[in-house]
Amino acid sequence: MTFNDIFKSDFLDNITGVTIPDMLIALVLAFCIGLFIFLVYKKTFSGVMYSSSFGVTLVALTMITTLVILAVTSNVVLSLGMVGALSIVRFRTAIKEPLDIAFLFWSIAAGIVLAAGLVLLSVIGSLLIGIMLLVFVNKKSHSNPYIVVLQCENKAGEDAAVAYLKQHVRKSVTKSKTVARGQIELNMDIRLKDDNTDFINDLADLEGVKQAVLVSYNGDYMG
Repeated sequence: MTFNDIFKSDFLDNITGVTIPDMLIALVLAFCIGLFIFLVYKKTFSGVMYSSSFGVTLVALTMITTLVILAVTSNVVLSLGMVGALSIVRFRTAIKEPLDIAFLFWSIAAGIVLAAGLVLLSVIGSLLIGIMLLVFVNKKSHSNPYIVVLQCENKAGEDAAVAYLKQHVRKSVTKSKTVARGQIELNMDIRLKDDNTDFINDLADLEGVKQAVLVSYNGDYMG
């Protein structure tokens, strides 16, 4: 194949397959939807460390997906080549929060639907998904779970501490117990009756109790 054959092919004609106004409108809408997804992610984030780069990735992913689908829909041959090229891509970044997977798929789906020309579906669907996430993710539980770590000197101190907890909390469950010479350590899952945590001070002052630690957690641990 010579250079003349290349320029005689339909390659240059395919460049005008997507008009500039359509391309600009699609990318601007993708940016707006991606920005909305980023704001919902920021409002609903409940992990340990917030990553601003992941939020920017959601915006970029929506725009990139829109760009790819616009190219695919303009040329059938290009779509086959694009599928082959993307099939060899592997991502090694670990997803720390399960909800992050939903945001990634949301960005990709919004970009695909938008580039396919279903603008209303992409906009209204994103709004409904965002409202659903804001309502359910930010919904507070009726009781906050806590972990109490007790270090006791002997069995009498352990019994006194457990009895005291049962009187001052709504629910208590022993998760683990470690016994060493002269020391007993208990990890207990508790539910408070109210927001008052002063009971932990009195618990630490009980005879036979060396130390009492109260830790809040999100309730997602196995056990």
